[in-house]
Amino acid sequence: MVMRIALPGQASAAATTEVPLEMLSACHGRVQTQCETLQRLCEHLPRHGADSAAVQAVEAVLRYFRLAAPHHHADEEADLFPALLDAARGPDHTRVRQLTRALIEEHRSLEGLWQRLESELEQVRSGHAGALARGTVDAFVAAYTQHIEREENELLPLAARLLDAAALTRVGSAMRERRGIAAP
Repeated sequence: MVMRIALPGQASAAATTEVPLEMLSACHGRVQTQCETLQRLCEHLPRHGADSAAVQAVEAVLRYFRLAAPHHHADEEADLFPALLDAARGPDHTRVRQLTRALIEEHRSLEGLWQRLESELEQVRSGHAGALARGTVDAFVAAYTQHIEREENELLPLAARLLDAAALTRVGSAMRERRGIAAP
């Protein structure tokens, strides 16, 4: 599941951009929470319809995947992946190049799955309880689960091994800038 990378002397209860690998891992936990909400919605809607609880859940999922998830993908593609490619040498460089290319392809696939799911969630939000297809949710959740496992088991440990403090500081700074967070 979620690794929650701990860097010596920098572990924190709430991951921040000061410890970017921990923050990326924490984002994975939040994605898993949203996926669990989607699965609960599939159980809730046939029994209760698009009631206020369902609409609130839909709005939370929409908010997360419209803002936080794109930031997370950008954190990786624009900042973490290039930092890893710069830091890696020899066989590590080949591995990083292959891994980052595959993860970028997975991001595009996840974004495509999200577009379909987003449309169905908007219909539920408008009162159409039957619009959310279990197959759409299952495909999205399965793809994200596999993606998170790959990042937790391969990407983040590789980043923890290869990136020095200066590179991590640059990644964290870019993450803050992307989110409009002031420097500490």
